[in-house]
Amino acid sequence: MQEAILEALSKVIDPELRIPLTELDMIGAISITPAGIADVEIKLTITGCPAARRIESESKQAVESVAGVSSANIRLTVMTPAERDALKAKLRGGKPLKHNPFDKDTLTNIFLIGSGKGGVGKSTITANLAVCLAAQGLRVGLIDADIYGFSIPGQLGIKDKPTRVDELILPPVAFGVKVISIGMFIEGNTPVAWRGPMLHRAIEQFLSDVFWADLDILLVDLPPGTGDIAITLGQLLPTAKTIVVTTPQISASEVAERSGAVGLQTGQAIFGVIENMSYLETGGTRIELFGSGGGELVAKHLSELSGTAVPLLGQIPMSIPLREGSDTGNPLLGQVGNDLAAEAIEQIAQTIAGVGRNLAGRRLPLSTS
Repeated sequence: MQEAILEALSKVIDPELRIPLTELDMIGAISITPAGIADVEIKLTITGCPAARRIESESKQAVESVAGVSSANIRLTVMTPAERDALKAKLRGGKPLKHNPFDKDTLTNIFLIGSGKGGVGKSTITANLAVCLAAQGLRVGLIDADIYGFSIPGQLGIKDKPTRVDELILPPVAFGVKVISIGMFIEGNTPVAWRGPMLHRAIEQFLSDVFWADLDILLVDLPPGTGDIAITLGQLLPTAKTIVVTTPQISASEVAERSGAVGLQTGQAIFGVIENMSYLETGGTRIELFGSGGGELVAKHLSELSGTAVPLLGQIPMSIPLREGSDTGNPLLGQVGNDLAAEAIEQIAQTIAGVGRNLAGRRLPLSTS
């Protein structure tokens, strides 16, 4: 019966690490009385673990589903320092502390989503793309690198702080997406007034101190413009591709070209262009509030600049549900229903998901034994 209980607990996933409790060595002593009452010890990573109640509830339900168990008593304890060190070593997979898992050998597809200026809906599009990709079964991470104008936590309804296991940071998970943002480390609406070195250090920590595990896709919401953070990320993420978000307005498209151009300077290929707020459809009529052609113009000029074809990935119409979802922390792509903006974002997400993992020239962790 103990083996059956362990098998049932292997289906319980730690909500922060996204790994079964059994693989994390979180299961302690198990005992069963003749009357079928099971006593199970669950070892939490830290005292005050925010996921404790969920783990307790799901573990109790799993144990009580085992044939012969009449009821379950789940005892929550905390790992010893030695057990926690062993867990951290397992999570790092033999890699050293402060290791950037997204260096040149990464198999994760990384996309830097930028814009020439603010107000074009870049963060809204990024958040909804992440949710859509996760809904397709992909392992998705999202870094809110807009240090001064962070908005991703609010758009995804995240109120929890990241959990720390000593020096390791466990990112909150929303809609199946692992998320990290400077907004999770400050109180209220406190402004961030940092110079270049502090910005660089914050981005480094987002990459090396956060437990990302094995991601299929990492999206990075860049700040608008071509400043320090874009350059830092270009250096730290050598395999990343750039996606430029613009509006149809010609003056906005001219500024957006610079966002893609800075990626070329730091070695990133340009994956494509997204035109947001393309039109407003009402009564069967399309109204182009911000003109037309901006997205195509950006794609054309970046194609000439890069020497390779840069596609227009999609044109996203204006949408009240899209805006409302961002305001309430319930993104449109996490809801059920038909919307033209949702359809456009889904098509872009399918293009991103279709890239697949490129193994050419990559080192694989194969054993010769």
